[in-house]
Amino acid sequence: MGTQDSITQKLREAFTPESLDVVDESNLHEGHAGHAGRSETHFRVNIVSAAFAGKSRLDRHRMINELLAAELTGGVHALAIKAKAPGEA
Repeated sequence: MGTQDSITQKLREAFTPESLDVVDESNLHEGHAGHAGRSETHFRVNIVSAAFAGKSRLDRHRMINELLAAELTGGVHALAIKAKAPGEA
């Protein structure tokens, strides 16, 4: 299983999102620090889940970062997160 698939599966299982989009943006970072000629190093996550209701932006990011700790220490250099609760703009 690739990193993108692993991230997607973990987020789906943990947060049962209404919507989830995990985008591999590694190709946009070729030649930058952290890329080192590898794929699956830079990701963007857009997730809407009831699990984020009443949580601050920082708490939402912490929840996701803790869940994806293995990926973040195992080759993912950058993770951009947009986490919202249902009904948020």
